[in-house]
Amino acid sequence: MTFNSNYMIPFTLCIIIALVVIPYIVHMCYKHELYDLPNGRKIHKIAIPRLGGITFMPITAVGILVGLMIQNEGHNEEIKFYISSFLMIVGAMLIYIIGLIDDLRGLKATHKFIIQTIAALIFPICNLMISNLHGLFGVYELPLWVSYPLTVFVILLIVNAMNLIDGIDGLSSSLSIIILFTFAFLFHKLGAPLFVLLSISLAGALIGFFYYNYYGRIGKNKIFMGDTGSLFIGFVIAYLAIKYQMKGWANITYSDSALLTSLTLVFIPCIDVIRVALTRLLKKKKMFTPDQTHIHHIIMGMGLSMHHTLYTIIIIYIAIGILNWGLYVSDVNINLIFLTDLVIYFSFIWSAKKIGETK
Repeated sequence: MTFNSNYMIPFTLCIIIALVVIPYIVHMCYKHELYDLPNGRKIHKIAIPRLGGITFMPITAVGILVGLMIQNEGHNEEIKFYISSFLMIVGAMLIYIIGLIDDLRGLKATHKFIIQTIAALIFPICNLMISNLHGLFGVYELPLWVSYPLTVFVILLIVNAMNLIDGIDGLSSSLSIIILFTFAFLFHKLGAPLFVLLSISLAGALIGFFYYNYYGRIGKNKIFMGDTGSLFIGFVIAYLAIKYQMKGWANITYSDSALLTSLTLVFIPCIDVIRVALTRLLKKKKMFTPDQTHIHHIIMGMGLSMHHTLYTIIIIYIAIGILNWGLYVSDVNINLIFLTDLVIYFSFIWSAKKIGETK
């Protein structure tokens, strides 16, 4: 299955479906008054349709099915379906449904967290886990009693990071598109077409959504993804990140850069959530109370527009990725690379806050 031909068909199809379907979702939202309302965390000041993310899972499924049919055309090969695959689909559906219920009716953060935890527990049950840190923090092989809870924690972290960074137009979707394209390339190199299809199908759905989210006009065709979309994106990215860093799942020689790659791809969203959470704990604030302390809020506090804020975060994100790659090929220790990332991130946050205070 060549990347340039067979993968492009489901990818293009997913973009087209999203572009065609989302305007109908916008119309439905206006008809039934299904809006994303302003609160202490939101940048927007008026109600905007919020159900763009309900298209992500079905469009992704269509892309994967079309890709598999193309792959097996003329070969009459049976598509193998494992129990673990079924369980992961169940987990994705749990995340999707809980996001949809929250978008339609609203849910307490604790209730969402419980369902997310149940979905995350499916990973180690399916033998998808972080079992080796490859020298990060001086740790290598992990015992099961550490690996299981660490895996669940990382999944919850990624899922909620992609949800909470969805605070300005195009941010969560553009970061996710970069991550998904990167994983598509990496899994293609490994000869794992199913994971490539998953990555490019969701990326296609996100590109179609991005058009209406970023370029859409308020009152016409502008729409947000809502929790349905951001939570589903987070679940898929967590799945790809943990799968990629695992040792021995493909008939290849494992590279110790796999963990660093997964870590780099989710670094900005995850470290931002950790910073915000620790800040709230230190200030004795409720963990789930909406506020404006995320990276995009801080950058906008410097006086930048929403779009310039998006560009700034994307530039920082790509720069860290390129830097990490350069340091790795230069045989720099993974701990020094991670420390460098932390220094860059916190130095930027500190500087942005100081500039914002002078405004």
